[in-house]
Amino acid sequence: MPLGITSVADLWDRVFGSQPAPEQWLVIATAVVALAAVTPGAAWRFSRNAVTIAHEGGHGLIALVTGRRLQGIRLHSDTSGLTVSRGKPTGLGMILTAAAGYTAPSLLGLGGAWLLAAHHITLLLWLATALLLAMLIMIRNAYGVFTVVVAGAAFVLVSWLTEPGVQAAFAYAAVWFLLLGGVRPPFELQSKRRHGGAPDSDADQLARLTNVPPALWLFLFHAVSLTSLIGGGRWLLGL
Repeated sequence: MPLGITSVADLWDRVFGSQPAPEQWLVIATAVVALAAVTPGAAWRFSRNAVTIAHEGGHGLIALVTGRRLQGIRLHSDTSGLTVSRGKPTGLGMILTAAAGYTAPSLLGLGGAWLLAAHHITLLLWLATALLLAMLIMIRNAYGVFTVVVAGAAFVLVSWLTEPGVQAAFAYAAVWFLLLGGVRPPFELQSKRRHGGAPDSDADQLARLTNVPPALWLFLFHAVSLTSLIGGGRWLLGL
């Protein structure tokens, strides 16, 4: 049982009940830590793996929701990834699946911010664990298994073995990271495309599916990530 839990009823109350909001200084401190993790350099080259997990998980989740057959997910050490699904090669399901990757980290962060604003810290940690476990089933390479297991283990250990204050700090840092980390990849993709790279990016695939220029899909990715950061940040800061 998690720390301080002695019965199933206690566990239910702990997971679905509310927890005290952390002090404002902790919310700000976790934002600073998350910002440091997404700045250019060695930290981002490592932490970007977590954004890739969310990115490919978004593709996979929407593929399943829209009725496509998810065949597998691969995560690579260069922080790239690949999600393979089968189904109709055109249509709304394929469009939503292709659009889900770059928007997933930010939207997950926004959902996490909503949960934290409602003081559901433990529920957020357990939902994140469940999503990672579900994703693990579909991973098809060793590095991908390693990264998802490490991420899942961190959530399990924090939610089961640490005090509420540590859980709050971890949850807020994770959500800030998704909100801030979701902003960088669209800019990176924009830079690559400007220099002739990434010819088969999500934006280019969406352009072929919809006849809408890739630049407009990039604009959508930017709009989702920035509005999620603003809205989620306001929720986290209690504004």
